[in-house]
Amino acid sequence: MSRVLSTEQAKTAIRQIQSIINGGLTDQISQLDAQGRVLSDANVWDGPLAATFRGSTWPETKAALDKAKTELDELRTQLDKISSDIFTAGGGA
Repeated sequence: MSRVLSTEQAKTAIRQIQSIINGGLTDQISQLDAQGRVLSDANVWDGPLAATFRGSTWPETKAALDKAKTELDELRTQLDKISSDIFTAGGGA
């Protein structure tokens, strides 16, 4: 039989992670994306550094932001299931 343990510290950590994700972290990632798109417009910002930004810096950063947002959504789903399981099992307050 495997060990099952759910301390108050674990429950608190789950709630805090959920709060951070739900409290705007994914919204801030979307805001970064919006500003990156603005800077990627040659009619807004142009020159050698702007071209580097458009050509490599921003595409790489946007890919990382998109991945982070996807992973945060997956984490939120997993934490919702974990919380539900903990509270269903009678470990919730």
